[in-house]
Amino acid sequence: VQLQASGGGLVQAGGSLRLSCAASGRTVSSYAMGWFRQVPGKERESVATITRRGDSTYYAESVKGRFTISRDNAKNMVYLQMNSLKLEDTAVYFCAADKEGTAFGLHRSGGVTSDYWGQGTLVTVSS
Repeated sequence: VQLQASGGGLVQAGGSLRLSCAASGRTVSSYAMGWFRQVPGKERESVATITRRGDSTYYAESVKGRFTISRDNAKNMVYLQMNSLKLEDTAVYFCAADKEGTAFGLHRSGGVTSDYWGQGTLVTVSS
């Protein structure tokens, strides 16, 4: 499956962005999906993951209550709605797909169990 992330950009602190991840090549419903982020010099961080059916989600503590992951399997899309953005949310955001594992495992592993990655979209939060 090929993943294409989009929706990043420059936003002021307190603002919102919606990231999109378009999947092609195979139906996204076969995969646990997630969003991850990385700042240069730091380890990749799991932001949010979602089960194949979209019935369970997992979030980093730092984004709980502000970010929402969702998916539309019919459209082969996964989204990350980001509200109340903070300076520390600045990072490159990647979407990822896990063919065999669970959304929980994908989240716990920090993306190590992922089989496919999108190219990343930069989110910059300014003061």
